[in-house]
Amino acid sequence: MKTQRAHDQIIKALQGEREKKTFIPGLSYIPPSGKVVGGEEIFNLIDVVTEQHYTEGVWVDRFEKALQSYFGLRCASMVNSGSSANLLAISALMSPKMQYPLKPGDEVITLACGFPTTLNPIIQNGLKPVFVDVELGTYVPRIENIKAAINRNTRAIFMAHTLGNPLPMQKIRDLVKGRPIYVIEDNCDAMGSYHHDYLTGTFGVISTLSFYPAHHITTGEGGAVLTNSPRIKKIIESYRDWGRDCWCNPGDENTCGKRFEWWTTYPELPNHYDHKYIYSHVGYNLKSTDFQAAIGLAQMDRLPDFIARRRENFLKLKSGLRELEEFLILPESSPYSQPNWFGFPITIRKGTGFVRSQLAEHLEKRKIGFRFLFGGNLVKHPAYRDYDWNPHVPNSDYIAESTLWVGVWPGLTDLMITYMIGEITDFFKR
Repeated sequence: MKTQRAHDQIIKALQGEREKKTFIPGLSYIPPSGKVVGGEEIFNLIDVVTEQHYTEGVWVDRFEKALQSYFGLRCASMVNSGSSANLLAISALMSPKMQYPLKPGDEVITLACGFPTTLNPIIQNGLKPVFVDVELGTYVPRIENIKAAINRNTRAIFMAHTLGNPLPMQKIRDLVKGRPIYVIEDNCDAMGSYHHDYLTGTFGVISTLSFYPAHHITTGEGGAVLTNSPRIKKIIESYRDWGRDCWCNPGDENTCGKRFEWWTTYPELPNHYDHKYIYSHVGYNLKSTDFQAAIGLAQMDRLPDFIARRRENFLKLKSGLRELEEFLILPESSPYSQPNWFGFPITIRKGTGFVRSQLAEHLEKRKIGFRFLFGGNLVKHPAYRDYDWNPHVPNSDYIAESTLWVGVWPGLTDLMITYMIGEITDFFKR
């Protein structure tokens, strides 16, 4: 049981750890991303331990309901990672239980510039990716590029909101209206972003989240798949839970009221076969645990502050680096959007006499963490060399050569931001 004394001891210990990490400019490392946790996450974990329900249980259910409430959607299914969430999103749309399932060979429009776990499920399910380019500065595609990629073989659009900057979702929805084209949002880097006053993750038939420590909230490892369709939720959770046909929660045994009567639906099985062991999909085990959900539930309370801190840090960086626009393409919000930025991307302009490797070396020496924009142009990576792809994506190629991003996460202090601005400015002005 929680006591005030135990609470005070934990808070004191956490404060002591933070004090040990006092930032010293030039000596202390500034991570490009990270997690911010406190006493409530720890107390929730203690409750999970004492309740002794370590797999998926009541905490997962509470966390899923919190996600449904936040996004205003009917269904949320927690999984073990954002990558698994993307795999489940595409796999579910391939299910024969869908009214209009995707089929091998169908085309899916996606981005060449991004993280591989948006692209990989397309390939793993035998679908054909069709790549579109992004704009420099926003790092999301123009609606004209998406429109030009659509043809009679197009069955889905599956893209990520790059670094939290929203795709033109309203125009995408208008574009596919009346067509048999699914829209899936990879919202893993964009939780809390808005487009046309609506949260990203609420536009597509399915959307996904990641709760890896670098993301907007964390559960350690973890992710979620969201939809407004209970039927699609059931398919998602079938693939997540070994491919089973049964939808009972852990510990429940006869939710449908006819546990031993489903053999009439599947006559090839023995009479009165147990529905808990009937499998309708070639599935996986991508379930999460109550430990992860307990952390996530506490993180949901922190999300408004996290969003405010990220936006504040982003604006400070942009204001501080404004005088470098002759050298750098600074990030711009996509039209009609309010991003919850994952990072602060900067691209070195052509003809400046600088290259990214020089800036990267400078930042590394000054203990400023950075990352490239994930895979740059993914098509150029060795994992995909045997595929017959040759998209015209010059901006993605340039991003692969000339873009990096630094952090805006809530753990950064004003002193860290000021130091980052000073060192980047010094590199270009010295």
